[in-house]
Amino acid sequence: MTRAAVPKFRRRAEARPDEILDAALAVFTEKGFDAARVDDIAAAARLSKGAIYLYFDSKEALLRGLIEREVAPVAAQLKALAEAGLDDPKATLRLIVLTAMRLLNDPRIFATPRLVLSVAPRFAEVARFYRQRVVDQALGAVRKLHRKGVGDGVFRDVDSDAVGRLVMGPLLIHAMRRHVLGAEDDPPPDTIAKAHLEILFEGLVLK
Repeated sequence: MTRAAVPKFRRRAEARPDEILDAALAVFTEKGFDAARVDDIAAAARLSKGAIYLYFDSKEALLRGLIEREVAPVAAQLKALAEAGLDDPKATLRLIVLTAMRLLNDPRIFATPRLVLSVAPRFAEVARFYRQRVVDQALGAVRKLHRKGVGDGVFRDVDSDAVGRLVMGPLLIHAMRRHVLGAEDDPPPDTIAKAHLEILFEGLVLK
């Protein structure tokens, strides 16, 4: 059967999960996770409610789908940068911070983390899924890079888990200021990232 002869509904089947997730993100962002209904998402996707449930059995499943599609690739990208740059840990850490800051400055990318933060206290499974697929991946990348730098004599030998949190934490705070608290007068993301790196590499105390 040629592609032209394939019925339209079958040709579109592979695209439906993305169409549903696009609609879910728009509805969750507009109404909030709690107020959003599956009926609203179905209407936005121009599908029946039953069609939504063929792919996602709950709103929580939709949010996990958004995490997997929108944010997990960011963590995977940071992990790939760390893996590829083990020969030069300092330059690679600089690249990771700059890349993460630019990505988190994008309101589309931060839309899903913002949703997760709003529901995490009440949806432990969603919070755990986000931590495993995003947070732990990013922290693990920095941790591995730090240990390599310690072995090379580039970085100080301190707790690598703490280093991961100290590297990534300020980036999240900047994203929250911009996308959650509405701060519009912050310096450009590269300026903040470079200041952050200078403090990481040099420290605050004058010698």
